Amino acid sequence: MPVIKRYPNRKLYDTEAKRYITLNEIAALIRAGEEVIVTDHATDEDLTAVVLTQIIFEQEKAQRGFLPKAVLTNLVRAGGDTLGTLRRGLSLPLDLWRHVDEEIDRRVQTLISKGELAKEEGQKLREKLLSPMFSAPDVHVGADIEQLLSKHGVPTRAELERLHAQIDALSSQLENLTHLSNGENPPQ
Repeated sequence: MPVIKRYPNRKLYDTEAKRYITLNEIAALIRAGEEVIVTDHATDEDLTAVVLTQIIFEQEKAQRGFLPKAVLTNLVRAGGDTLGTLRRGLSLPLDLWRHVDEEIDRRVQTLISKGELAKEEGQKLREKLLSPMFSAPDVHVGADIEQLLSKHGVPTRAELERLHAQIDALSSQLENLTHLSNGENPPQ
């Protein structure tokens, strides 16, 4: 488990690799399945949660929309009950795909009724998005459909699956941090 020391100048030093490390490199370690601990060089105070928050902040800045505004707002509102609120706010219902399909259908119907999409074009888009093959990795959604989705704020299944994977990783990290802060060993 890499132990990162943060110095007063905010530089981060990987004690295992014996070199300075960036937030992006720490994020890459975490994505690779590493458990990372960040401590203050002078006081040994655990700064892991602070650094993970910085990583999320940087990703939000770079990707604009990495986390939905509602999730970020709920985190701020949660205050001290952040872990519980995050789990409640991020856990996806078992019937998520049904809700997604209903939302896709609703938005396509709205676009048709507003005249922004022709009925035939909307029907093709709807069939493509609701098709069971849509989530298969070898199916390529055309650039015109991707642009249309983006323009009207309709998430793709790939985006939802990526968000779900990020939620799982975040939840796991939070659970491990909770155990560590309580002096317990994280679950394996």
